[in-house]
Amino acid sequence: MLQKIDAVQQFGGLSWPATRDEGLTRLARFLAQGGSAYAAQRDYDRGPADRRNVSVLSAYIRHRLITEEEVVRQIVSLHGLRAAEKFVHEICWRTYWKGWLEMRPAVWRRYGDDVVRLNATLAENSDLRRRLERAEGGRTGLVCFDAWVEELVTTGYLHNHARMWFASIWIYTLGLPWQLGARFFMQHLLDGDPASNTLSWRWMCGLHTAGKTYLARPENIATYTGGRFPAQPRLAVTAPSAVEAVAVEKPIPLTPRPTVLTGPNVDGEVTLLVTEEDLHPESWPFGTAKVRSIILVTSSPSDHGLSERVQEFKASAMHDTGIRLARHFWCPAQSVDTADTEAERIIMHACAGSTALVMAEMPVGPVRTAVSPLITALGQRGVHCVALRRPWDNALWPYATSGFFKFKDAIPAALERFNIMQASQRS
Repeated sequence: MLQKIDAVQQFGGLSWPATRDEGLTRLARFLAQGGSAYAAQRDYDRGPADRRNVSVLSAYIRHRLITEEEVVRQIVSLHGLRAAEKFVHEICWRTYWKGWLEMRPAVWRRYGDDVVRLNATLAENSDLRRRLERAEGGRTGLVCFDAWVEELVTTGYLHNHARMWFASIWIYTLGLPWQLGARFFMQHLLDGDPASNTLSWRWMCGLHTAGKTYLARPENIATYTGGRFPAQPRLAVTAPSAVEAVAVEKPIPLTPRPTVLTGPNVDGEVTLLVTEEDLHPESWPFGTAKVRSIILVTSSPSDHGLSERVQEFKASAMHDTGIRLARHFWCPAQSVDTADTEAERIIMHACAGSTALVMAEMPVGPVRTAVSPLITALGQRGVHCVALRRPWDNALWPYATSGFFKFKDAIPAALERFNIMQASQRS
């Protein structure tokens, strides 16, 4: 059964309660700022003591403690799409990255292979190892970079603009492999997302959009941090584009999975399987089926290298979800880890009497890698497993075939499908 976990984590003096209620509270607090004020102020990194110009919702949206659809709906309802467009686009960037990687899973596999290769290189290359240790330890002598390392490690968060500066300095000034920077972010960011993080780092060095790179400039950092950092004369002045040695997979058509449970095989009582990828099963599109039991599946973090803070946040978020779901569906909820040798037996027992084991679609990343073998084994033992794709993803992922600017042209029509544009048209 669920273990008692303190759902409030204190990170560097900042409170990050890993609950849906906290996500909704932050959303309500930010709503008034989500229109033109956000568009005008969003690029300013005022430091960890003042985040009023941004939503600080990313960790909650990443784990879908709150969903993209409900966030966009509330923002547009209050401000209209025109005024809220910048914020809506920021939300949709995550959707774009997820959809893009779903059509190119080879990119994720190659990133993993690169990290393994670089780990072997680090064991033999003492110079690279020392430079990496200085960067990850915040001992580069670059005041802004070292401050961001401390903030990241201490709080689990960085402003989006700081993430761009950080990645640029990592790649072009410090001369470190982007893959190790992406890994460092994933180890420490509470909102660390396989698609958003990996593809953003690739974009920084010209791999996502061919030849398109980003170079951090001292004057830009000074302007958008309010002069918090002195001039950084040692920053790189050029950003050469990286070149991939192996071509990535070409885009492939999506094969949409069911968005509702229909037909005799999925009627009746079902068991829910929940992972950290989607922690709001209350809004899953499973039609009229009745939930009779709930399994929360975690994957052992030992191979992921996640910081203790990130592990605690995920565990607390899962715990909050288990408590909510047990009350919402009036049925038992229990946790199981994929590393548990009894995991398959426990889930089989929970599924006894259920017509299906229902889960949210697990996008490309470590959770899918860890959980998929378990789902395959259950299917081989006769458990009917059904993966649901949220209508939000179904509506937008098919447009993530090239760059974001083409993708964003599809956003208004997608919002219309969810009756979100009605608020915009009234404003």
